[in-house]
Amino acid sequence: MHYDLLIVGGGINGTAIAREAALNRLSVLLVERDDLAAHTSSASTKLIHGGLRYLEYYEFALVREALKERERLLAAAPHLIHPLPFVLPHAHAVRPWWLVRLGLYLYDWIGGRISLPRSRGLRRGDAAYTVPLKDVHRGFVYSDCQVDDARLTLANAIDAAENGAEIRTHVALISAARDGEQWQARLSDGSMVAARGLVNAGGPWVTEVLKSAGGHSTSRVRLVKGSHIVVPRLFEGQHAYMLQQPDRRIVFAIAWEGQTLIGTTDIAVETAGDARITDDEIAYLCAAANRYFTAKIGPGDVASSYAGVRPLYDDGAKESKAVTRDYVLELDGDGPALLSVFGGKITTARHLAEDALERLAPAMGFAAQRVTRSRAFPGGDIADFTAFLADVRARWPFLGDARSDRMARAYGTRLYEMLAAVRSAADMGTPLGAGFTALEADWMRTREWAQSAEDCLYRRSKLGLHMTADERAAFTRWWGETADVRDVRTDAGRAR
Repeated sequence: MHYDLLIVGGGINGTAIAREAALNRLSVLLVERDDLAAHTSSASTKLIHGGLRYLEYYEFALVREALKERERLLAAAPHLIHPLPFVLPHAHAVRPWWLVRLGLYLYDWIGGRISLPRSRGLRRGDAAYTVPLKDVHRGFVYSDCQVDDARLTLANAIDAAENGAEIRTHVALISAARDGEQWQARLSDGSMVAARGLVNAGGPWVTEVLKSAGGHSTSRVRLVKGSHIVVPRLFEGQHAYMLQQPDRRIVFAIAWEGQTLIGTTDIAVETAGDARITDDEIAYLCAAANRYFTAKIGPGDVASSYAGVRPLYDDGAKESKAVTRDYVLELDGDGPALLSVFGGKITTARHLAEDALERLAPAMGFAAQRVTRSRAFPGGDIADFTAFLADVRARWPFLGDARSDRMARAYGTRLYEMLAAVRSAADMGTPLGAGFTALEADWMRTREWAQSAEDCLYRRSKLGLHMTADERAAFTRWWGETADVRDVRTDAGRAR
């Protein structure tokens, strides 16, 4: 088969480029050797943010771009992204008060007009913010956003597929070679495909993908592991804390899935396969939280953890924490185009995709249009999320408050399609634990490329965190038993 563009990598960057390219009317094939967002893109700190701490490294352009993208993404996916207040205590400070205040003032204004509350000092009435802390009398409150990182990646893929892109998961690039004006690529599913352009969005495996295509690069990727722990709730409320550490790093403590998410570390690693949290990292994150919170935690309190390897562009910085989070796009135009992506972050993936198409356009002979700047993601056509959630609860009251909130946030207005024929709880199908049912699992299987129980429980949802071990085992059995009677290939992936 012949395509305009073959994209290798189903993380946030690859799917964002697929979306941008499909909406530019290019024929697109995206291949991902595992699941969408299987690695780095589902192992983030779950934030859409400008990157306050990047101001310390004079990354003004990056912060400005990220803040602009924060506004665009919040409007385009209000079901997946929501505002989150951050408390920045000035206890244990390694930066002077005036410098932090100046940084926050710059953070408020460098991105232009914003819809979120601007920063301010802590007040006497901020008991909800200060009561969980010890010895905190001064500090600040500012705003950023929380995101479901895996579902945002998925939303990019769905929009791409519904506009003509083909998405193949669990399919790897084996090799690619230039053949005249096109690439000839061999894939792990046994197929050979041709494409006028090749995008290497391999993330931590960007160098390996380059080798598979016989390419060379002057850029290098620096692999940095970021680990997180999840512990019982350290504070009430839906907000977060930015905690300054003696080593000048910052650690976030965030309300997440009814618990507290703490991260991240910055550890240089040699290979992308090193995405495992260590005992030292767990101890570091526990100590980081214990400096501030009255509730003490230790390794025994860790309910779950995860780690991801971030493929940062190697700018020569001595320390991992100082390595730029900006991206570099490297175009090899010696014959059919090869574009490699180095670095990047979830917040700027849409902008990266826009830049990628503009870089490819001259080499491939098309006119790139900026098509996603004001485009809603699938399910994101919501003017007022509160009103939308109220409507969902009125239509399907048997869902209950917790499940209706979860499903409204996961699917947005696509929930109307999913539940169109549902009149009672029985219509949801077999109960599978933690509010999960056969109806929703089948939607993930046929519409969202899910091919395993893990795909459903830990990426398309986080329900695996709330199930018992017996419930997880039962769901895995159910998934396997029903796989042979259902089409595991998504309808959206075959849409044209």
